[in-house]
Amino acid sequence: MSESISIKQTIVVRARPDVLYRLALDPKRRAGWDPNVASAAYEGGDGRLTNGALARYKFSRRLLGLSFTVKYGQLQAPQRGGWESVRHVGPLEKLTQGWTFKPMPGGTEVTLTLNGRVRFGWVRQPVERALHNMVATTLLELQRQVDAQGAQLLEDMGREMQERQKAEQKAAREAAKAAKRKK
Repeated sequence: MSESISIKQTIVVRARPDVLYRLALDPKRRAGWDPNVASAAYEGGDGRLTNGALARYKFSRRLLGLSFTVKYGQLQAPQRGGWESVRHVGPLEKLTQGWTFKPMPGGTEVTLTLNGRVRFGWVRQPVERALHNMVATTLLELQRQVDAQGAQLLEDMGREMQERQKAEQKAAREAAKAAKRKK
């Protein structure tokens, strides 16, 4: 007898909804930052994020390394999007993931909803625990990914400013030396 699992968590991320939409839903980008996803890629087609697009995901070893195919649906950039598994995913009969991105002052409210139907009742509790951990780590890593990009941008800007200041100081010293030579 199958039992349903429903998990919904929300976090505020300091980024624009369109940036978060692409990071969360594009399989190629998702595999780069989400520790729960070992690999992800589009299946056939033109490799674009559209309604009805198929993608192949593989979870990390921590999540038993399960591989599965998903079908994207309800895509409404940049407000919401999601996917559902085409066939069963290990002990799960069905797995769906939905994202909503609500703009607000200072960032975006990101809600991740994960629904699953367990094929066997006795495995529900450990699977639910693993899915809760997966949702939490995915949202935290999304926050870190965005913060890392912002931190890298600030670091690069600081480095450029330092180099510019050094060049200006060097030019000022050269001009002072040239002025002394003329006297």
